[in-house]
Amino acid sequence: MKRELAPEHSMDPRSAHDETIKQSVVDNAVYLNGQRVDSPISLGGAITTLRESPGAMAWIGLYRPEDDELIKVAEEFSLHDLAIEDAIVAHQRPKADRYGTTLFVVLRAAQYLDQPEKVAFGELHVFLGSDFVITVRHSEAPDLAVVRRRMEADPELLRQGPQAVLYAILDAVVDGYAPVVAGLQNDIDEIEVQVFGGDPAAPRRIYSLSREVIEFQRATTPLIAMLDGFIAGSTKYGADEELQRYLRDVADHAIIVTERVAGFRQMLQDILIVNSTLVSQAQNEEMTKLTAASIAQGDEVKKISAWAAILFAPTLVGTIYGMNFDSMPELHWTFGYPWAIALMALVCTTLYVIFKRRDWL
Repeated sequence: MKRELAPEHSMDPRSAHDETIKQSVVDNAVYLNGQRVDSPISLGGAITTLRESPGAMAWIGLYRPEDDELIKVAEEFSLHDLAIEDAIVAHQRPKADRYGTTLFVVLRAAQYLDQPEKVAFGELHVFLGSDFVITVRHSEAPDLAVVRRRMEADPELLRQGPQAVLYAILDAVVDGYAPVVAGLQNDIDEIEVQVFGGDPAAPRRIYSLSREVIEFQRATTPLIAMLDGFIAGSTKYGADEELQRYLRDVADHAIIVTERVAGFRQMLQDILIVNSTLVSQAQNEEMTKLTAASIAQGDEVKKISAWAAILFAPTLVGTIYGMNFDSMPELHWTFGYPWAIALMALVCTTLYVIFKRRDWL
């Protein structure tokens, strides 16, 4: 029976195919007793070798496979439809689901990019059966070729089968978080300098980094419960005591990462509050300066207005007595001039006293 495409396929934002990828199978190997015994060039070859070699394990690595390729793999290894739907659509949260004898694990890898100072997130799907491991990568990270070389260099560990491979993948993903944590810490240190330096671009960078930290937290937090589940079920599924120790070590590293990430989120919230406080203080200082300038300007206007009023008084008296009408009273008065001068002085003095008492002068 041919499998139908998942209904979620229409929501898949990925391009139909990356032309730079010649094929989706990046490595295809069969292992027996911890040693690579075959490297088939096709999926069918791996299945044939696996069936002809009791106790062997196939490890098939896929990179951005086409939907029909995933469906073919699912048919050959009897993978559950729901797991294939998740692998096709991608963009899943980290999780571990068991479908009969097959374990489906979704991991979110992270990589810190130095040049743009950004965190790039990738997605990895792992299918584990009793005699096979299928990895489906949708991004460059993590580099599973390094994981495969590590495992092949340790036949004793590889001999333990799919669970040992899952441990190595988990260890690589969690170890890959360390450079990201260091990069985020450096970014936060730089933001603190920006904030206290009054850089207006600081709030935008804080928000951008906060989004990355939240995304990182979503990638790391589910790992704790996932690893606890693997450790609890190790004995049931035949993992030896040494492998359980390795898993506990990965869990310890994951806990450290999640604690650091939670601390980063709190630090960014605190930095944002500090930045808002500093901005408010700066605005208050500007308002204080503007208010002081307005007060000073008002005082100057008062002084100018007061002197203008004082100087206007003698001008008014002089203007009236300078009209030279014949019928004007006091025009020919002997004391007219001294009276006019005295009147000017009296008015000016009175205005000066009034303005002085009102602190206009």
